[in-house]
Amino acid sequence: MSKLSRRDLGLLAAALAVTRGVPATAWQAPAQPPYIGPLTGIESGLEDRQFDPVAFTRALYAQAPRQLRFQAKTRAEAEAWQKALRAKLVDLLGGFPAVRAPLRPKVLETRAFPGYRRERVVFDSSAGMSVLAYVLTPARAVSPAPAVICLSGHGRGVDDIVGIDEQGRDRTDKSGYAHDFAIQVVEAGMAAVAIEQIGFGCRRDPRSASRGLGQKACDPVAGGALMLGQTLIGWRVRDVMRTIDYIATRGDLDAERVGCMGISGGGTTTLFAAALEPRIRAAMVSGYLNTFSDSIGTLSHCIDNFVPGILNWAEMHDVAGLVAPRPFFAESGEKDNIFPIESSVESFKQVRRIYEVFGAADRAEHEVFPADHSFWGRRGIPFVARHL
Repeated sequence: MSKLSRRDLGLLAAALAVTRGVPATAWQAPAQPPYIGPLTGIESGLEDRQFDPVAFTRALYAQAPRQLRFQAKTRAEAEAWQKALRAKLVDLLGGFPAVRAPLRPKVLETRAFPGYRRERVVFDSSAGMSVLAYVLTPARAVSPAPAVICLSGHGRGVDDIVGIDEQGRDRTDKSGYAHDFAIQVVEAGMAAVAIEQIGFGCRRDPRSASRGLGQKACDPVAGGALMLGQTLIGWRVRDVMRTIDYIATRGDLDAERVGCMGISGGGTTTLFAAALEPRIRAAMVSGYLNTFSDSIGTLSHCIDNFVPGILNWAEMHDVAGLVAPRPFFAESGEKDNIFPIESSVESFKQVRRIYEVFGAADRAEHEVFPADHSFWGRRGIPFVARHL
């Protein structure tokens, strides 16, 4: 008689179980843990080994030098710190063109809505790269009106903040995680200049665009920028700078009273733009202020968030400190699973400390609201309106 294999024995046991009316599972061996890799089942001999790359990276974060972290005790020291960190930040982002290309603005469409007018315009931010923007102006605005540059996060792009749904139709319910905040801005009496960020909406490559409205194109663009020694954040900040140039060409908008606000990826651009562009008079960052180490360095994020080498020089609250003493507002959802609320609260404490050295603690505010990763605006929009 030939020797039975383990598989043969298992089949025989199952057959006997069926014959006797006993569930086959009663004869099966105890379930083994699922196979997840070469170390599955090895329980000893590796006590002093570490294989978790996120834990390894976090340990390096803790040792990051942050050579230009905020340490100033006086306003003069703080201003000198800002000058040094701004220069380093521009370098880390890849720099900005020395010569600004002609804007060549063109109005594509003008429509009237209850309480405001909406223009669809295009202009050039640099040679070979154009920007699509919606300009919303209150019907009863006194010219020149203060203008807020509005920046969407990942999703369908600028349509999702100006009241346009997935079929290109007008909507009034302010749905989505951005809640059409550009319309909220114009309802608060300010003009809104909502621009399409690179990698979203109409500013995508054809391959990405063919995969649907919600398909971002940040990865090919950001990866290409990095290989050129530049960053997508830097390119988006440049767009904001050129948007202010465009605002200055319009008689109905006041280039001396420009604000900037954005949600998520738009909050990223808002933070860096306000840190580097002094013409931004007030900034509102929604769903972003945190620490690099506890957010984009620990959780899965789009490549457009990363600035090579930044932790050698500064943390996110240091970057936010470059806005001081100009008005700065941050809001964070207490259930945000992308930017952990504890780190957002701690980061703002550090921002507030910088503002205190500038003697401007009353110009920095933070609201924690009872929701997830979304735009809130209850205190933020009035804050910006008050300071413009």
